[in-house]
Amino acid sequence: MPGPIALQPGRYYHIFNRGNNRENIFIEKDNYSYFLKLYSKYIVPIAKSYAYGLFQNHFHILVKIKTLEECSSYLKGPKDLSGMMIYNPSRQFGHFFNAYAKTINNRYKRTGSLFQKPFRRVEIKNESHLLRTVIYIHQNPQKHGFISDFRLWPYTSYQSFLFPGLSHIQREEVLSWFNGEQDFCDSHQVFSESQEMRSWILDV
Repeated sequence: MPGPIALQPGRYYHIFNRGNNRENIFIEKDNYSYFLKLYSKYIVPIAKSYAYGLFQNHFHILVKIKTLEECSSYLKGPKDLSGMMIYNPSRQFGHFFNAYAKTINNRYKRTGSLFQKPFRRVEIKNESHLLRTVIYIHQNPQKHGFISDFRLWPYTSYQSFLFPGLSHIQREEVLSWFNGEQDFCDSHQVFSESQEMRSWILDV
C-alpha cells in the first residue's frame, strides 16, 4: 500500500492523529503545554497555524505549509546538487511527534509508539472546507463528550480569536474568512456535522 502523500508547500492541511491503540497522549495538564512548546519549535517555523485542538487521546491542527523561501533562514540540513536546501515538511512533523513521544515515554516509563503511524492529513481544497474545518476543530471536545460547551475547553485555539495575546494562530486572517469576530462566533453556534464534512474527515 502506498504511503501518504507528502505535505506540499503553499497548501492548507488538516492534520490529525490519535494515540496508538486509542490510548491517551495527554496524561497530565502540563503535557498540553509541552506539546504546544514543541509545536512552536518544530512546526511554527515551517507552517502558518490557523486552528488547533488537543484532547486526551487525539489532536487536530489546521496549517498552511510555508514555501522554502519563507522558512529558508530556519532550515538546516542537507542540500541537493544545485545547492538548494532539501525541504521536507512531512519529516519536520515527524521530528515534532517523535520528540513529544520520547518525552512521554521517558516520563511515564512506557515503550513503543505513542501515536498511530503515519499521521493523517487532509488537504483543504476550497473555502467551504477551510471554514468548516476551523469550526469542526473547535467543536470537537463537545462532539466527543469531553465537555458540555466546547467554548470552555482550554486546549483549543477558540479563545485565541476572542482574546488576542501571545499566540501563533493567524487570528486576523481567520477572522477575515468569517467576516469578523461576530460572524466567527455565530458560525460556531451551529453544532452540526454534515455528510460532506464526514467525507472530508476520517474521524479519530
